Amino acid sequence: MVGALFLLPLMLSTFVIHHLSVANGVSIYGEKTVLSLHKFQWKQHSGIPNCSSQKSRRENGATILEMKHRDYCSGPVVDWNEKLQKRLISDEIRVRSFESRIKNSVYSGIEDQIPLTSGIKLQTLNYIVTVELGGMNMTVIVDTGSDLTWVQCQPCKLCYNQQNPLFNPSKSPSYKSVSCDSPTCQSLQFATGNSGICSGNSPPICNYFVSYGDSSYTRGDLSRDRLILGTTSVDDFVFGCGRNNRGLFGATSGLMGLGRSDLSLVSQTNSLFGGVFSYCLPSTDDLASGSLILGGDSSVYKNSSPISYTRMIPNPQLSIFYLANLTGISIGGVKLPDLGNNGNGILVDSGTVITRLLPSVYRAVKDEFVKQFSGFPLVQGFSILDTCFNLTGYEEVNIPTLRLHFEGDAELNVDVTGIFYFVKTDASQVCLALASLSYEDEIAIIGNYQQRNIRVVYDTKESKLGFAKETCSFM
Repeated sequence: MVGALFLLPLMLSTFVIHHLSVANGVSIYGEKTVLSLHKFQWKQHSGIPNCSSQKSRRENGATILEMKHRDYCSGPVVDWNEKLQKRLISDEIRVRSFESRIKNSVYSGIEDQIPLTSGIKLQTLNYIVTVELGGMNMTVIVDTGSDLTWVQCQPCKLCYNQQNPLFNPSKSPSYKSVSCDSPTCQSLQFATGNSGICSGNSPPICNYFVSYGDSSYTRGDLSRDRLILGTTSVDDFVFGCGRNNRGLFGATSGLMGLGRSDLSLVSQTNSLFGGVFSYCLPSTDDLASGSLILGGDSSVYKNSSPISYTRMIPNPQLSIFYLANLTGISIGGVKLPDLGNNGNGILVDSGTVITRLLPSVYRAVKDEFVKQFSGFPLVQGFSILDTCFNLTGYEEVNIPTLRLHFEGDAELNVDVTGIFYFVKTDASQVCLALASLSYEDEIAIIGNYQQRNIRVVYDTKESKLGFAKETCSFM
């Protein structure tokens, strides 16, 4: 069997040093963190892992699911340079669709209509967990920007290739279709932007349709079945039984929606987990794992710094999403001057890869970063990334720290693995992993690349978001 290639994580030294550097003859004093490039490499592993082999456990009232990067389920990667570059291009497609739909919603003047779902844009939704549905293991992509959980079902008119067998409703004694005239069917409009459609069956059942804006979609029957998360059982869980699905969803079975509507997993399990979940996102190494924790007992977290909380920003047009108020950014310990605020907040998203900032904010961050990271040759940018360096020949470099500040004195200290993006594996094109939006009135986004090795807590009951340092692992 052809071995699969997997990307090892950026190995790092976790300490922060105070570094005195000179840029254009001016001394700059700031915080630096050490990035070890000589351990950034690609290895070939034999065999293709079983996507559904992730572990789970129950601890102090919380359910903990092992989380993997989606590359864990992918086939052999022939050209890592091409894969890394395509990931950026795909990420831009996702964000442009995001911003377009948000703008259409805001300017429609209809406050109670939410025609938005984040969707899956080609290669951009990266993290997976395994659950049991109707007695069958399903490996699904985790998305905080989608609401409806769905899997591919038999019989299937059009299905993409997945590693595990398709969900078979006929083999599940607890499977039920949702009727067309039920309140659950009517809730599809809010959750997906599309109304439920009555089938021609007798009695008519509820058909759903979710389009993700890039020709990806899922269509099928709205259904109920027993969902098992680790050892926790959820009876009559509402999900989409996808009979017609198109898109590059990888080898996964479908998607887990962790948004905020009534159909999301968060809402459906509110009585069990209190509307609280958190995750720690691992790197792309096939040996690396993180965790998705359902439930609010913080004693099960392995954070190495206190959790700092900020309130969720309410927005009627974007109520299925998680928004916070970004108040500042520090580069190398230097807090930038007033960055301005368009009042829209910043969206915390598990599906977008690269963080997007308002143009004026990005320019200030870029200028300060380049000033502090002097002495390294600048090279041409790639796709959405325009601040790039040639680090060929270096075993390690000291890079400025990156810290995001939120209302209520909350902070997100970006891990060193989330500061640079390697466009080329030989380090000849290494870019600051931040990008600019096109317009000042758009919604800024914190992508998953900047959430690596961070415990991110979503508390919908108290309407707050939390951040803490954590070295991601399942054990």
